[in-house]
Amino acid sequence: MLDVGDGQQVHWLVSGNPEGKPAVLLHGGPGSGSYPGQRRWFDPTAYRIIQFDQRGCGRSTPSVSDPQTDLSTNTTHHLIADMERLRQHLEIDRWLVCGASWGVTLGLAYAERHPERVTEAVFVSVTLTRSIDVHWLYHEAGRFFPTEWARFRAGAPEADRDGDLVAAYNRLLNQQPDVAVRALAAKNWCDWEDAVVSLEEGWKPNPRYTDPVFRMTLASALITSVMPRGSRAANCCPRQSSSPTSRASSYTVASISEGRPMCRGCWPKPGRMRNCILSAPATWAAMRCCGR
Repeated sequence: MLDVGDGQQVHWLVSGNPEGKPAVLLHGGPGSGSYPGQRRWFDPTAYRIIQFDQRGCGRSTPSVSDPQTDLSTNTTHHLIADMERLRQHLEIDRWLVCGASWGVTLGLAYAERHPERVTEAVFVSVTLTRSIDVHWLYHEAGRFFPTEWARFRAGAPEADRDGDLVAAYNRLLNQQPDVAVRALAAKNWCDWEDAVVSLEEGWKPNPRYTDPVFRMTLASALITSVMPRGSRAANCCPRQSSSPTSRASSYTVASISEGRPMCRGCWPKPGRMRNCILSAPATWAAMRCCGR
């Protein structure tokens, strides 16, 4: 555990080759915590793989599932500072930054703040957490899942159902003390999160959503990040209004929406890459994806 201040203890783990290229993995959610399978994205003989549970998530303490946990010190800026503390603690000069989903938002914000510390950036399932992205996910995407969205909408108080559902759920989860109300809101929120990925090939219901503590952690942390003026979303990236590749000369950025980083032999042609920020050159030859 690493003491990062504000009463926060961040859990971290290092695996792979101690002498390998440092790569830090940023989990999604936010609130999902890191997981062992994420390490398989990198060849353990070539990389020194660093994972950590962001504030209040996974094995870090205190958990955001506890209604007494103060969320005012759980912002994007705090998470960026935590990454720097961890990098310094591990005596790493520069590292590859790899993020998935919310981890993309955090990775971009970190790279904007500390470009001199980033050798490359690999982003999977690109999520920028802009207000238009949030509105699409929690309102517009309902056209593709009308039954599930109707259930999600019905979980908000009747007076709020035609307004901002994210704000309504934030009030249910983080601004009132009734444990049963919070638990139901967390379940409804996670049911919707699972529904919007249900069209993916081979999809199965996320087993972690059966855990009420995990549901509460994910929902409480996630909704804080997507609130239009939420503590994590506000001013998330210093240059959010400009191109995310504004500092691409400092590091290489690659983005793959298909689900995992690819080695050089499997890298698709740029024209076939969806949501590509900047195609990467042949710098990922040691990265594992196809078993070669």
